[in-house]
Formats: sequence, C-alpha cells, structure tokens
Amino acid sequence: MDYTVGGIIGVLVIVFGIQMLCKLMKKGRNIQLKKKFFERNGGLLLQQQLTSSDGSVKKTQIFTSEELEKATDRFNDNRILGQGGQGTVYKGMLADGRIVAVKMSKLVDEENLQEFINELVILSQINHRNVVRLLGCCLETEVPLLVYEFIPNGYLFQYLHDQSEEASLPWEMRVRIASEIAGALAYLHSAASIPVYHRDIKSTNILLDEKHRVRKDSSIPK
Repeated sequence: MDYTVGGIIGVLVIVFGIQMLCKLMKKGRNIQLKKKFFERNGGLLLQQQLTSSDGSVKKTQIFTSEELEKATDRFNDNRILGQGGQGTVYKGMLADGRIVAVKMSKLVDEENLQEFINELVILSQINHRNVVRLLGCCLETEVPLLVYEFIPNGYLFQYLHDQSEEASLPWEMRVRIASEIAGALAYLHSAASIPVYHRDIKSTNILLDEKHRVRKDSSIPK
C-alpha cells in the first residue's frame, strides 16, 4: 500500500515538474520573441534617442505588451474604434484609469526604421489643444503599438455626411471647426519645435472631443 501511495506521489511530482518546465520554456521563448520584435521595430534606436537627449525633450513613454493587452481586453474586437490603411485602433483603459486609443500599426520597413523612430519622438513632443497627443508606444509586439489620448466624439466625417438632424453641425460650429483645423496646421507647420507636414488632411482624420472641438489626428504618416 505504501509503495502504491509513494508511486502515485512520485508520478504527480514528475507531472508537476514537467508542467513547470514547459511553462518556464514557454516564458523564455516569449521573452526572446519580445526582444526580437523590440529590436526589429527600432526599440534600440528609440532608447538611444531617449538616453542622448539633454532633458529638454519630453520622454516617449514605452509601454509593455502586457499593459496594452490588459488595457484592450487582449485586443478584443468589441474594443475596435476604427480600421484603415494605417492599422486598427482599439479603445483601452490603462492601469491608472486613463482612457486611450491604441493603434496597431503596420509592420515597419527595416530601411525606414530611423525615420519611424524620429517621427515617433517628434510627435510625442507635440502639445497643442487641437492636436491629438501621442502618449507612447510598445515595440515588443510583432507590429508597433502606438498609444494616443482617446477622443470621444469620433471623426468629423460622420458629422458632415450623416443626414440625421442629431448629427448635423450648425454653420457657426462648422466655421469654428475650420478655424481650429487651420490653427492646428499652422502650429504643426510653423510653431512646432520641428515642423510636421502631415500631407493627408481630410475629415476622416480630424476628431472632435466632447465639446466638438477639433483634435487633429497626429498619426505617423505612411
């Protein structure tokens, strides 16, 4: 009887040990894969830029994949805000309660890594009331994840083309919106520390906040 109990315990210990070993191996593979993606997406270049700055440049926040998976409920389809040529955008909530928009970008061309990282750093410095702020990024996933502030009222396009009375914008509001768009472009082209030329101005990349104020999409152009 004792031999039987001992044998069962021994088998359970072996099974438990194998399970733990498999988990450790899987964890190690995931760590290596994240490291590979981080390097391929320009993470080392970004770190160099951040460490070489003199402190006058605002640091780009680097998020972990776990943070953004949790924020978006593992990129649940129910969290999708929009899809387009530049990628898919998900609504998320960070651990500190901030509501954000997480953009799953396209794969970065290795030949354009330096340009991508430069644009990432430049856009993270933009601070204007009519431009959507880029909060940070995650580069340890297969494609880069860009984290923006969340703008609740969607794109201008739907207000211009929706024929319902509830969605229509009065003319005085349309004039104000046009003025705010012009102000945002003037800032990006002339007042930003490094000029930003988006070259893609259309109603599908102009957002409106809760007071219907313009928030120009500051996405990295493709």
